[in-house]
Amino acid sequence: MKKAGFIGLGIMGKPMAANLRKNGVELAAFTRSGVPDELTQAGVLACSSPAEVAEKADMIFIMVPDTPDVERVLFGENGVASKLRQGKIVVDMSSISPIATRDFAARVREKGADYLDAPVSGGEVGAKAASLTIMVGGSQAAFDAVKPFFDMMGKNVSLIGEAGAGQICKVANQVIVAATIEAVGEALLLASKAGVDAEKVRKALMGGFASSRILEVHGERMTKRAFDPGFRIELHQKDLNLALSTAQALGVSLPNTATCQALFNACSAHGGNAWDHSGMVRALEYLADHEIGQQQK
Repeated sequence: MKKAGFIGLGIMGKPMAANLRKNGVELAAFTRSGVPDELTQAGVLACSSPAEVAEKADMIFIMVPDTPDVERVLFGENGVASKLRQGKIVVDMSSISPIATRDFAARVREKGADYLDAPVSGGEVGAKAASLTIMVGGSQAAFDAVKPFFDMMGKNVSLIGEAGAGQICKVANQVIVAATIEAVGEALLLASKAGVDAEKVRKALMGGFASSRILEVHGERMTKRAFDPGFRIELHQKDLNLALSTAQALGVSLPNTATCQALFNACSAHGGNAWDHSGMVRALEYLADHEIGQQQK
């Protein structure tokens, strides 16, 4: 099996790297805060820079917060690109700009290496359980080479299209998730304001056409007032910024996405950056002057 590298060992990257190592992958890693002891004790080689990871690995996985972070890892001082050559594959699993991704892929290929964009859905729970959904853009040959590694981290792995297609798919995922959270929030808030038990409404709706994973999980968060993340609002804001900026570049109107972003912005203004994204409902509650579960006078 080819040697792999992993850059970015945060909430998502750490368990993803751990799952590669559990499956016997020879792994080199770098993160700015230092490779955690539990990984080095499991046999992961700690490196001093992204360049060192790229030097030691055939496949370099990246999982960092945003587009500038990926650019820095790839093309900054002691970046991955300085050690790329033919036969190596860069796999960016971050959620970043689809437009920038296409540029990054072209620049990596100029070095003779290949590039896949492979953002994920499933959150920390999915990362730990190796059950992530992985949406991939790039060549069939590169996808086939990396697929055994993807299968160690996820259960639903799909090649969507050429470079940038994985990021477009992830942006589409986040648009749907945000709009569905907003719809669930409106529905449960309406029920509660009308004096009906919102949790009983949620359970009843789970048996009908309105049923969804978001109604099941995030609807329960709303009725139980459980807004610890989960997936933080500030991260979903980043993803919707990507959706809206990409839409602007393509001349596409996303009115409901813009509304969801405005609601997230309102949450942030009330100190909600670190709330779970189901906490969007709090902005709706503010507008209604009513909290789900609140007794009507």
